[in-house]
Amino acid sequence: MKTAIVTDSNSGITQEEAKVLGIFVLPMPFMIDGEDYYEDINLTQREFYEKLKDGSDISTSQPSPESVTRLWDKVLKEYDALVHIPMSSGLSGSCQTAVMLAEDYEGKVWVVNNQRISVTQRQSVMDARKMAADGRSPEEIRRYLEDTKFDSSIYIMLDTLKYLKKGGRITPAAAALGTLLKLKPVLQIQGEKLDAFSKARTIKQAKSVMMTAIGHDMETRFGDKTGEKIHLFIAHTDNEAAAVELREELKSAFPKTGEIHIDPLSLSVSCHIGPGALAIACAKAME
Repeated sequence: MKTAIVTDSNSGITQEEAKVLGIFVLPMPFMIDGEDYYEDINLTQREFYEKLKDGSDISTSQPSPESVTRLWDKVLKEYDALVHIPMSSGLSGSCQTAVMLAEDYEGKVWVVNNQRISVTQRQSVMDARKMAADGRSPEEIRRYLEDTKFDSSIYIMLDTLKYLKKGGRITPAAAALGTLLKLKPVLQIQGEKLDAFSKARTIKQAKSVMMTAIGHDMETRFGDKTGEKIHLFIAHTDNEAAAVELREELKSAFPKTGEIHIDPLSLSVSCHIGPGALAIACAKAME
């Protein structure tokens, strides 16, 4: 069976990269000042952050059912079946919508409730791509990705509280106090949602908090203290130079891990946390 791998742009995989990898990426929609935009189609990372910093009214939504089925129909002209890996069901309704739409495809579409986003979602896509190339069935691929969905962690340091306040995720008083104290909150994504994790006074301290948390997860959750069978990642929001610097620090802290991949953080997350953020993530390697 010839199986295709489909994901959405929350994975950080661009349309150009998708062509090289031989997979398919559904662009996530945004409403900006009353106009429709689609990530990596008519909205670049640079344009997004310019609009965000200018105070534009930005909201996200899930892809329309028509855009999903249109892509699936196109893919199924060349493939026998497809595995669709959307962003975490805890962060968007797009996964549940895809599950319902798949019911009309008579076993040709397998939707994975993978509960990941950004660089960890990307790793799920890469694992699925390898399994498909190895001849694994769509059902086997979905089962593996759902069985291992919590074998990952993301920790995110925020540079500003402005956008959490704007989105109503913290009170104006809490944002004002945090700004006054120059706090650098550290958030976490563990499958279901974006949650508070810790607070730091400096960027250096926040990075230390994240690295310690990742190291603890590697040792206690994944049983791999040195990280030899762990994928490490860095994600950022319009903060690439700092991400490259952080990669060197991670290499020193975990020298036995392989290449550390850097990607911009998903725009669907970025619009809630703003520019200047840094994230460290890990995912257990496929055996």
